Amino acid sequence: MIPTKYYSACTSMIVGKNASIDGSIMIARNEDSKSSWPKNYVIHARKDFSNPQNFSSNDNGFKMPLPKMRAKYSATPEWTDKFGLFEENGFNEYGVAMSATESTYTNDLALGADPLEKDGIGEEAMVTVVLPYVKTAREGVARLGQIVEHYGTSESNGILFADQDEAWYMETGGGHRWVAQRIPDDSYVVIANQSAIQEIDFDDPDHFMWSTDLRQFVEANHLNPDSTGKTFNFRKIFGTADLSDMYYNTPRVWYGLKLFSPKLDVEPTSQEMPFINQANRKLSVFDVQDFLSSHYQGTPYDPIGEGSEDDKHRFRPISLAKTQEAHILQIRPSMPVGLAGIQWLAMGVAAQSTFVPFYAGASDTPAAYHNAHGCYAPDEAYWTYKLAGVLVDPHYVQLSPKLNDTKAALRVKLQQAVKQTDAVALAAQLNGPELDNYLTKVNFKNSEISLNAYNKLISELVTASTDLSPINFKQDVNL
Repeated sequence: MIPTKYYSACTSMIVGKNASIDGSIMIARNEDSKSSWPKNYVIHARKDFSNPQNFSSNDNGFKMPLPKMRAKYSATPEWTDKFGLFEENGFNEYGVAMSATESTYTNDLALGADPLEKDGIGEEAMVTVVLPYVKTAREGVARLGQIVEHYGTSESNGILFADQDEAWYMETGGGHRWVAQRIPDDSYVVIANQSAIQEIDFDDPDHFMWSTDLRQFVEANHLNPDSTGKTFNFRKIFGTADLSDMYYNTPRVWYGLKLFSPKLDVEPTSQEMPFINQANRKLSVFDVQDFLSSHYQGTPYDPIGEGSEDDKHRFRPISLAKTQEAHILQIRPSMPVGLAGIQWLAMGVAAQSTFVPFYAGASDTPAAYHNAHGCYAPDEAYWTYKLAGVLVDPHYVQLSPKLNDTKAALRVKLQQAVKQTDAVALAAQLNGPELDNYLTKVNFKNSEISLNAYNKLISELVTASTDLSPINFKQDVNL
């Protein structure tokens, strides 16, 4: 099985701690690539190596040395490492969350001045060479920035970082330049395969970080289109704004603004939507789940809605068949690190899967999330959630209520499980190995609850589908 070039055409969201209903910071993303390309979920134990370590990419040959100490971290790697690891998202033992990457594009003028590096760092390597080696979100930005400047990058990307204090969004431009912005605590952002960061305040290093020679490089190569020369808009200097953006990217941002900032008067194809926004309410983890699971519901553009055939296929939806997994990395306030972080993980298509809460402090992941295969296997989490969607799709009107009922019941049940887990762990003042062991058992149980519910759903869907064959006929019951 040889795939075409990997393009992770994802949708991301970040929520600041004062913008959320419970004080959580959340970074979230749909990982979209291919409709049948499984993911695993693993936890790498902390390890001290006696010999120098090196990273070498199976994707493009990128190489770099690594520290001898690797912190514990979780990740969602591909089912095969033949084409690269693509570990994509996770927590480390210090409570740092990272999601990489939101694929973006650099315009031709900027690429002419700073071309991409064929063997530079790419998406598949970023989590692996950064997350286990940083203790704060800001350190994560700085480490990845140094790598991009030194080795170059093979593609344009956006990267999400968070810890208990801050959330950051970082973007690369060209082969060696980058910028990062701290998301204000009272704000949220939505990103969809475009350069998103706008004006950079070089007098505010608390909220902005950038590559060493960014200003000098832009000036020397005459890249800033602002005729007044008074602004430095990263999106306009390095990004794209073409017709493909208007139908593939901007509508997804528009839908996020429609859900959370409905008073903003913007069109789906607008190239001027703001990066930083304030919601009309405090946002919960359910709001983020709903966004990642959305496909323009309530608009003419919903592919399974009631619009015209042209409208239903006019814009690329947020949740779609090519989603490999969706994740929300939630960091709750005033809790021990291992308990504070929850990696909400929906294998397969978010609209048809369910977000299972996995505590960051655990030391292992369930067997169903290990060693996935490229073809359907009934005992693997990715394929279980995918099968439910595949069974519903041909008979959506008749069967989707069963799927939606299962999702709704699980959402409540798993939220109750989180509340109970928090109460037990805090009341018993668990810490160290005791907390790790408890959270591991909880994660296994939550996974079992969800998989059992979906296996029951699959049984019901198969049974209900038996009379929906195209080679059917209305039969006289007396014959």
